[in-house]
Amino acid sequence: MSEDKTKRIIAETFLDMAHMLETGRSGKKMPIAITALGSEHGEETVYQAALAAAKKGISVKVIGSSRPEAENLEVIPVASEEEGHKKMDEMLCEKEAYGAVTMHYPFPIGVSTVGRVITPATGKQMYIASTTGTSSVNRVESMVKNAIYGIIAAKASGVEDPTVGILNVDGARQAEIALQKLKKNGYDIRFASSQRADGGIVMRGNDLLTASADVMVMDSLTGNVLTKVFSAYTSGGSYESLGFGYGPGIGEGFEKLVLIVSRASGAPLITGAIEFARELLEGGYQKVMAHEFAEAKKAGLEQILSECRQSKGSEAAEEVKAPPKEVVTEEILGIEIMDLEAAVSCLWVAGIYAESGMGCTGPVVLIGEHNLEKAREILTQKKFIG
Repeated sequence: MSEDKTKRIIAETFLDMAHMLETGRSGKKMPIAITALGSEHGEETVYQAALAAAKKGISVKVIGSSRPEAENLEVIPVASEEEGHKKMDEMLCEKEAYGAVTMHYPFPIGVSTVGRVITPATGKQMYIASTTGTSSVNRVESMVKNAIYGIIAAKASGVEDPTVGILNVDGARQAEIALQKLKKNGYDIRFASSQRADGGIVMRGNDLLTASADVMVMDSLTGNVLTKVFSAYTSGGSYESLGFGYGPGIGEGFEKLVLIVSRASGAPLITGAIEFARELLEGGYQKVMAHEFAEAKKAGLEQILSECRQSKGSEAAEEVKAPPKEVVTEEILGIEIMDLEAAVSCLWVAGIYAESGMGCTGPVVLIGEHNLEKAREILTQKKFIG
């Protein structure tokens, strides 16, 4: 261990002790990193949000291009948005930060975010599962997973027994059947009931406004739009001022705590996102996630998800072996979500290592910089992109 790292650990230990004496909270201070570059409202908006969170006793580290003079705020200078994301990942890996808030992250397929909004009719908080990312390329399977992800986020944030509703979008009834099977097999899921006269698990638009369910399940594109509406309806759409943002990326095996806000997010919402991150850390979200996945699997989750895939009548694609894994830093955009895995397999067949992901504007194929042009040529030739 280097001398600098030893000194940092000693310093953090003393800071943790001081924090415990000051606030009465035991455990580590668990800093939250936030990237400031890229905001449509300027870096200053992010600094304001970070300062507001710091005043609430949250340790915040801002990754930005300048160093504002402010107490209780550590700023890590970077030259670009790309450099800021690399620094954020590095801080998470080195435990210099225990969670992060950012405006864009290429989550792998299988991971999607659970947002949290404040509903206008009652002022009640509601978890939207999901708001960005892709839990699965199969719509019904994705919504079933989203329900579990929403339960994880809600429980880790302090909602002991969250109710679950499914928004009336395409695939809702099939998702309901799958979740009912999961419950019948022993998974502890508490279904909500619509406030409309005929009730039921499937929610109407009215239920969104009243938060009839703690966790509202839907596809990520619908969830993304609704989060924007709930966050910015009082400002005319240009400034997201309400709620907690698009939430943490959740998926089995995904260990980083990365929460998403939008480039249009304002200071109050960004502060809410930082608070959301702190709640998840204090609630032991990783333990909650492991427990929920274990319980769902005991109730036959894998078989139920397999049935969801088969219900669409799709045949399993020919198995293609991936080339040796390598670092993928470049994104290829413009691929339809239903074609994403096929596009990756197409590149594997050509000997190019690639991964699927979800960027801020939709599905992406992640590729190594040295293979970028060749990969574009192949995907264009195969008509995956124009």
